[in-house]
Amino acid sequence: MTIQDKVVAITGASSGIGEATAHHLAARGAAVVLGARRTDRLERVVEQITAAGGRAVATRVDVTEPNDLRSLVDLALERFGRLDVLVGNAGISRIGPVADLDLSGWSAMIDVNVKGVLHGITAALPVFRAQGSGHLITVVSTSGLKIVPTQAVYAGTKNAVRTLLEALRQESTDGVLRTTSISPGYVRTEFIDTAVEDPALRAQAEQNMADLGIDPAAVARAIAFAIDQPEDVEIGDLTIRPTRQG
Repeated sequence: MTIQDKVVAITGASSGIGEATAHHLAARGAAVVLGARRTDRLERVVEQITAAGGRAVATRVDVTEPNDLRSLVDLALERFGRLDVLVGNAGISRIGPVADLDLSGWSAMIDVNVKGVLHGITAALPVFRAQGSGHLITVVSTSGLKIVPTQAVYAGTKNAVRTLLEALRQESTDGVLRTTSISPGYVRTEFIDTAVEDPALRAQAEQNMADLGIDPAAVARAIAFAIDQPEDVEIGDLTIRPTRQG
């Protein structure tokens, strides 16, 4: 199994998909390097993984700060000697019609969902090039595949990242870099807690999550599948959603 002894850094690792991925990969023998803003939760995840016999370290990461991503990569190199995979999982959403003119919400999504990914690439790509191998896995969304009202800017940020990764893939056909986009649908996470201010929209989102949401472990398994391929195989895109999601 190629996951064994891989060094995997994960952003947004304090809850939801990031936390589930950390547990799943560590259980399969990877060393995980975790980043998020909520350090108390990160410390809990590290304690749980190490108590189960796994390897995990963590540092505070705000993906809007380029130096934080460099610190995450540096921690991987210092503790484990290399970095094999960067899972860009941190993301935020602000749901509402464009006519709301939520400029601050739009800016926040661009800063986290787009610039945050670019900051991760900036930190990891030189290391991957120096090593001769590396894998960028980025969590995008089915919102970018099925465009619906109230998610215009959020979907736009996710599709921007999808486009970015495809261009990077075409620039990197020398066998050094693999890129993977993971598009989850409804997943039971804290994601909508800060995504919706309008009471009616929030109630609908909460109902959809209750009715349809799948366990974050499903996305963690998809990420593991992409990592677990032979070095000459690249899983470019994976869509993971509830079977009943429209």
